[in-house]
Amino acid sequence: MTDEKGRAKYYSLMEDLKKNILSGNIKPGDRIASENQLSETYHVSRHTVRKALSILENEGFVVAEHGRGTFCMGRIKQNTKTNNIAVITTYINDYIFPRLIQGIDSVLTKEGYSIILKNTGNLQKMEAKCLEDILTKNVDGLIIEPSRSEVYCKHYNLYRMLDDLEIPYVFVQGIYPQFMNKPHVLMDDVKGGYLLAKYLIDLGHKEIVGIFKVDDYQGKARHKGYVKALQEAGIAYDPDRVIWFQTEDKETKPLLGIKQMLRMNIHFDAILCYNDQIACKLMLYLKRLGIQVPQEVSITGYDNSVLAESSPVPLTTIAHPKERFGELAAKLLLEKMAGIGDEDSKVERLIEPELIIRQSCIKR
Repeated sequence: MTDEKGRAKYYSLMEDLKKNILSGNIKPGDRIASENQLSETYHVSRHTVRKALSILENEGFVVAEHGRGTFCMGRIKQNTKTNNIAVITTYINDYIFPRLIQGIDSVLTKEGYSIILKNTGNLQKMEAKCLEDILTKNVDGLIIEPSRSEVYCKHYNLYRMLDDLEIPYVFVQGIYPQFMNKPHVLMDDVKGGYLLAKYLIDLGHKEIVGIFKVDDYQGKARHKGYVKALQEAGIAYDPDRVIWFQTEDKETKPLLGIKQMLRMNIHFDAILCYNDQIACKLMLYLKRLGIQVPQEVSITGYDNSVLAESSPVPLTTIAHPKERFGELAAKLLLEKMAGIGDEDSKVERLIEPELIIRQSCIKR
């Protein structure tokens, strides 16, 4: 039997009980409702209830006591080293992520650790599931790239459980607004956005389109740098020349935004892109329209990915030291696991951006 979402009813019940345990609605020591009560509340058979409780018991969330009922176990702080480190990234196989993971692995493997690798697809819902799974395993620490880091984190309780269990964690490449006091390794993306915009301005561009991601830390920070450079140069900020996109429309919104500007005769002489992927797609789109890069429009990217060098016109961009990012995150986590405080830390937390100049921009 399945529920309305097509899941087995025992699995749906197990997930709901687990969610209540992880959220703190059911606390360690609390008695779980009886089989009869759960059967009546969820409209399932007692066999379904037993199957759900059996899974939770095997995962260490509950314990059945003969004659007394089933009780919430919570998680007990581990006292033994497991040599397992969890790594959660938004993506795994494409763009900058393989080299980021290589950097993490190069440090942790040398210290005898194994990696449990997960990805979220940049969805907070999937991030919560990954954290729930991590909490059922024994790990010594966690490195996480947050999903949609500019959106308020709705699963704060799961990080609180990590704190309660004294499992250290380090944010990399982004951080939620409410976690700024937690260990993290970031690029100075405000400065990165500023360097790109200032470079275009110094070349004589005055009508610069900015394309930014609205739901992550990097996008908001790069936009701040763009605005700062315009203000310093005395160029008025024009919201009609700024395109914001979210994770789910990253493949369509930037192109649609440029199409709309062209249709509305909004003139621009340069485009500052959120990353190299978008810059390369725009370059191909403009070429199809007969608009030459850089002769008519200069374009910049961000990340210095392999795309930046292999694009039809080599791309001016910001260097993203991918392996170094991973290495610093791993070293910072090792410090936290060793009990080293921030004041004694030797790990760089904010990476300076570097402008990489290629042929995609010319002087106006």
